[in-house]
Amino acid sequence: VVGQMTTSFTRTYSTTTQLSEKLVLLERHMVNGTYSGVAFIKLNKPAQFNALSFEMGADFKNVVDELSADKQLKCVILTGQGNAFSAGGDLSFLMERSKDTPQNNAEIMERFYRTFLYIRKIEVPIISAINGPAIGAGMCLAMATDLRLISSKARMGVTFVDLGIHPGMAATHFMPRLLGHQVASRLMLTGDVIQGEEAKRLGVVLDVVEPDNLIPASLDLALRIAKKSSIAVQSCLKTLRNQQNECLDQSLTREAGAQAMCYASTDIVEGVTAIKEKRPPR
Repeated sequence: VVGQMTTSFTRTYSTTTQLSEKLVLLERHMVNGTYSGVAFIKLNKPAQFNALSFEMGADFKNVVDELSADKQLKCVILTGQGNAFSAGGDLSFLMERSKDTPQNNAEIMERFYRTFLYIRKIEVPIISAINGPAIGAGMCLAMATDLRLISSKARMGVTFVDLGIHPGMAATHFMPRLLGHQVASRLMLTGDVIQGEEAKRLGVVLDVVEPDNLIPASLDLALRIAKKSSIAVQSCLKTLRNQQNECLDQSLTREAGAQAMCYASTDIVEGVTAIKEKRPPR
């Protein structure tokens, strides 16, 4: 698909300590038997639409550490196995939070979100290939990467208000900076779910491609980056991220505290129950 080169993938790392299911996959892209410098991180819980959890987060951090030590790495593509990018947080985890104390919840939620934002430790460009629903924390994870491509069939939304909780995973930090105050406010305050062309028009994604072309298009972009000067690309990326990182820690702490207050309300129970019963929340 990419020129006339023969491409293949080799899995180099995927493990969980207590679960037999492999929750995160790492694959290095090969061109004619040679590592291209492009690697794939794949969230691998397709039956649950790649819902994020602490168990997945442990594997996620290990994969990030593996890539951070890869001296040949030039670009990373983040995507989901199956039909989803990530449907956000696990509903049972959210219900557990409604039974905990605000202090514990603030600490737990900040730790949870930092676990997945750890991907920004990788000092090469990260492309999100949004192959299916990227909802709630799933969309937030995509927004924390550097470039985003979306399938024409995929949907995105920061739907925290439908659950009765404040947005998290640095949504309130990244989205106004990337999209402007008005677009970010609309998406976060309404919980609107958007698709390909609207996501592109609002600046949420770089481009929209047909489902079968999403990975080839993402790979083509990654290989174009990989062919450039590593020192130039990585130093430029550091400068760009430095601007984004300003006040990031404070934003995460603020979000976690606000979520803890929301978990003490009955709205979160109704929000999760409504999703399980497939009806609008009251």
